[in-house]
Amino acid sequence: MSKLDIITENNDFIVVNKTSGLITESSPYESLTVQDQVGVHLSKHKPARSAGGKKPYLGVVHRLDRVTSGVLLFAKKKSVLVAYNQLFSSRKVQKTYLALVSAKPEKKQARLENYLVKLGKEKKAQIVATKTKEAQLAQLSYRLIGKNAQGYLLEVRPRTGRFHQIRAQLAHIGLPIVGDVKYGSTKKYLNQSICLHAWKLKLTPAGGQDTLLFEAPLPKNKYWVFERLSGG
Repeated sequence: MSKLDIITENNDFIVVNKTSGLITESSPYESLTVQDQVGVHLSKHKPARSAGGKKPYLGVVHRLDRVTSGVLLFAKKKSVLVAYNQLFSSRKVQKTYLALVSAKPEKKQARLENYLVKLGKEKKAQIVATKTKEAQLAQLSYRLIGKNAQGYLLEVRPRTGRFHQIRAQLAHIGLPIVGDVKYGSTKKYLNQSICLHAWKLKLTPAGGQDTLLFEAPLPKNKYWVFERLSGG
């Protein structure tokens, strides 16, 4: 059982560094999820039952794919969940990912814009040439910041929040993420995991509060030990 890695916690929220291989939200089909881990933590460190007999509140603000590691935010109050859900839906949250790819990018930095169609049966995103009724615009930017024996490290900032968009868009330009067999990678990584890490999450709560920045430490294995490139 993976240990819960807490980045920060206060009365309003808890931020954790998600382990790849786990899904975010509690499910009857999963023996362990990140939400389960956080729920156990709250029950141990606070009265498990309030005066009304209820468990500590825990709201899922956003999600990461099973195969992805990194920063994940949960709300400890209903009002906080509603407020932060609004920030995410209105694209007022800046997400920064790190992706390890085996091939060297032709360009050190670029902005990608594609139309994606979600294939429900295959649980995969497909890039199409033109806009259709089912296609959604996906935008991201990346820059090359490091390298190691396993590949090249990209800093990726999605501008939209489409299903599998980082995985699909990078694969489309010949840069499948290491371990991402679904999108063409021939290199192995950890079981049920790919080399995609949600590194930073930046948001400004409504009401003029200070900007919040959360950063998730990198996984501790050889894939994430890299040489920083000049300008990266």
